[in-house]
Amino acid sequence: MPEALPVALMVLVAGTAGLLGWRHWHYRSFWPIVGFPLVAIHIRATWRRVALGCGLTKKRQRWWFTTVPSLIASTGIVRVRRRFQRVAVDTKPSMGIPMPTRFGWRVTLHTLEGQIPEDYAQAAERLAHSWGIHAVRATSPRPGRVVLTATVRDPLVEVNDSPLSVELLKVAVGRLETGRPWEIDFRTVPHWLNAGATQSGKSNLANVLLIGLAPQPVALVGFDLKGGVEFTPYAPRLSALATSRAESVSLLDDLVALMASRMDLCRTSGVRNVWQLGSAVRPVPIVVLIDELAELYLMADKSEKDQIAKTSTAMLRVAQLGRAFGIYLFLSGQRIGSDLGVSVTALRAQCSGRICHRVNDPETAAMTLGDLDPSALISARAIPAETPGVAVVAGQDGRWSRARSFFVSQQAAEHAALTHAALAPSWAEITAGA
Repeated sequence: MPEALPVALMVLVAGTAGLLGWRHWHYRSFWPIVGFPLVAIHIRATWRRVALGCGLTKKRQRWWFTTVPSLIASTGIVRVRRRFQRVAVDTKPSMGIPMPTRFGWRVTLHTLEGQIPEDYAQAAERLAHSWGIHAVRATSPRPGRVVLTATVRDPLVEVNDSPLSVELLKVAVGRLETGRPWEIDFRTVPHWLNAGATQSGKSNLANVLLIGLAPQPVALVGFDLKGGVEFTPYAPRLSALATSRAESVSLLDDLVALMASRMDLCRTSGVRNVWQLGSAVRPVPIVVLIDELAELYLMADKSEKDQIAKTSTAMLRVAQLGRAFGIYLFLSGQRIGSDLGVSVTALRAQCSGRICHRVNDPETAAMTLGDLDPSALISARAIPAETPGVAVVAGQDGRWSRARSFFVSQQAAEHAALTHAALAPSWAEITAGA
């Protein structure tokens, strides 16, 4: 018997080391086979006290056996008897079977009377701390149900290289916190608002987008109000580039005229948008990239008032009507606030795609995400400075998610622009007849 103890100890140590090595070197297979079953048991076993601690239980009347005092004997001993009566009991929300995900797990809860999904969203941080995991998200697929999606560890710490885009006007620009690709699809969400402070990853996202669109048969148009320092290196792939307000006004006039021309073409052909036209007559799609959006609306003196009014009107017309006629917007800026004017607020309303990186002021985050989901605003304000590329993303369905863009160097973006320069259609050819 004593001789067996060292052997058992060695087997235990070897098994533990093997499991730790498996977990370290191939976590993707370790998690569903070993890690998740243990976590699922822990979740189910602790759900009652976790729900009670997070304020998710409700008092309900239940028939229960209780002990009540009966008689006091001569010795002073109190005799008790069991009684079947209704008492108030803390009832937890009913929990379904936890299911594994790539970076954690999800489980469906049946809400109790008087509860709404917002109650679970407010308790999400407390739930994450109770279970010792990275984060918990609460969503509601239908009334009376809440789905908790738990992330055991942050999937955005390291993001791999971007895959090639194979669909027109769709680019995989990063990864969502669920582990799925983060895709910008202009056919589904035509206009995007991209806000972020310096070194937040805002410009890197534009680089990723340019690399994804460069090999596609689309026209890229740039507005660079930094004097051209951002987009000039990509000029070989751009069909047009405006680097000043005067050039921006002229280029926007071209876009409005082009949109009117395509409108006439669709009306003559009896279709509602350019995608219903035959491939032989369908005009080339145009993606408009704008850097430092606020520069289009800032006024130094009254002499610029007319230019700003003309610019804002043209921009709003393109945003309102451009989708049907193959013109899409990707608007970037450090500062996007209501103080820039009502035109910016109206323009924001046309952008169903929202991306908020780390920002310097709460109003920019509120302008970008505040009208979608308050919890998205809180998440955006919590993005740390040491995680460039991390952003809160919201689509036209109103749902939001944390995401991180792939890192693309400026040299890689310049190389893509040069490599695919032959695919850039001439702006004169595009606007001919407009």
